[in-house]
Amino acid sequence: MGKRSRKPRGNRPDRGGGGSQKGVQTPPRGVWIVNGYSADWLGKGFPWVYPQEILGRGAPADIVELRAQDGRVLGRAIPDHGWIAARVYRHDEGPLDRDWLWETLDRAAALRDVVIEPDTTAFRLVHGENDGLPGLRIDWWDHAATVVLDSPAVAPLLDDVLDWLEDRRQPRAVYLCYRPDPRDDRDFSRVTPEPGLVRGHALTADLRVTERGAAFLVRPWDGPDVGLYTDMRAVRRWLEPHWGGTAVLNTFAYTGAFSVVAALGGASEVVTVDLSAPYLERAEANFVANELDPSQHTFWEEDTFKALDRMRRQGQQFDRIILDPPSFSHSSDGTTWSAARDYPRLVAAAFRVCAPGGWIIAASNHGQTSPRDFRGWIVDGARKAGVRAQELAWLGQSEDVPAATWFPEGRYLKVGVWRMLPG
Repeated sequence: MGKRSRKPRGNRPDRGGGGSQKGVQTPPRGVWIVNGYSADWLGKGFPWVYPQEILGRGAPADIVELRAQDGRVLGRAIPDHGWIAARVYRHDEGPLDRDWLWETLDRAAALRDVVIEPDTTAFRLVHGENDGLPGLRIDWWDHAATVVLDSPAVAPLLDDVLDWLEDRRQPRAVYLCYRPDPRDDRDFSRVTPEPGLVRGHALTADLRVTERGAAFLVRPWDGPDVGLYTDMRAVRRWLEPHWGGTAVLNTFAYTGAFSVVAALGGASEVVTVDLSAPYLERAEANFVANELDPSQHTFWEEDTFKALDRMRRQGQQFDRIILDPPSFSHSSDGTTWSAARDYPRLVAAAFRVCAPGGWIIAASNHGQTSPRDFRGWIVDGARKAGVRAQELAWLGQSEDVPAATWFPEGRYLKVGVWRMLPG
């Protein structure tokens, strides 16, 4: 699919618990009538219905049947009250029961049995919409799991999901957390069930996991951001042969996964920059977990833009520069970062400390940004810096984070490698 995301389309919002638009009779209990645009997308397997696409709602029910205006059944869904009106789990008339759920979970797990590489104990076990389970993700951490819900509306599936985990994988601990979309303006501070330990015994220390043999310390109770982004594993794998003898700068470094693999890969110098001192402490701990000496490398608690400017003034240059900023953030001094506004400026600053022939590895996980727009940011940044660059590779999320053909939002991660031409 060429679109980056499927935009909602409708005549007007219908936010009430029932009622219909003019000309549409009130449907039976638990039945929703959707407009033609939504029906077309549901026919392609799309898993969401937006509020403005609903023409009529029957009396409330825990599970709703979606129908087209001509009476065709389009699927079974769980309703919600946020920016998504319903998440669609079946596109037929079958039940949303335990047998269906376990079969869907088994199918997701079977993919991971095929694609997960040796010496890798951290990966995404279930990837939401892309595995047929909208709003539900499961991340596996050696012998623990984090279940991530996009909304409390998905919670009716939870008990059967937890039973499946215990039956199929026997985790020692399972933690629940929520990851609401920024477009959802509801209060998630009080949700049921509450986040935290939901099965097993609480972990009392950082958990050691491996990625292709490299060790990382994670905190499954801190989900969804536990200390390692497994969707970037394929990028780290691609870069593996290209670290030897290079000077590496890792910005917005989080807990330093790229810094670790660069050092393990033979980089002569690794500089790790992040605004958070606790994250840098965890990055150093990851070095120690891999029997690397943190004192042989550099860890800077600093705003990335300030660090890049200081390095430029000092004449420092790097052969590999990692740019993986958040889509939006703000620092303690009130400075805000917006990828759409600031990414070209970031790229320009990075090129100014890039050695001739060096590479910039730039990433964005902002699903609403198209690959074309992202590449445009790189082009603008190179132009601002007055340099020429070549695109060497275009990469995406790892195989355990698949992107479904029926869900344009599924391919959210965009990563490119650009080489700065000498001269």
